[in-house]
Amino acid sequence: MKKVSVKFINAVHTEWEDLGGGVSRQILGFDEQIMMVKVRFVKGAIGALHQHIHSQTTYCALGKFEFMVDGEVKVISVGDGVYIKPNSIHGTKCIEDGLLIDVFSPVREDFLAGSNYSNSSDNK
Repeated sequence: MKKVSVKFINAVHTEWEDLGGGVSRQILGFDEQIMMVKVRFVKGAIGALHQHIHSQTTYCALGKFEFMVDGEVKVISVGDGVYIKPNSIHGTKCIEDGLLIDVFSPVREDFLAGSNYSNSSDNK
């Protein structure tokens, strides 16, 4: 059986997962190939340096962030995007309270395993 999200995700009724340190996330849709996630940061919160096998694009919907991707540091703000290729070392620091929209391919199974995501259905 495959896990996929429901077709329409109402953010008001979708739980935020508290990741600690002023960071929380809300899963907004996924299947095996793609996943979209909203990530909320308070000023000063850190998205620690890490890497993963997924391709990632990030859109800054609110605030200002200092991103480091493979040793290159840039500040992004509302309307800006970041592309992170698979296995790149990356992280961020929130300069102003902010909101990022992350899209991953393939799905981040680790996010589903660690969440109480209830907007999913099993399909054969």
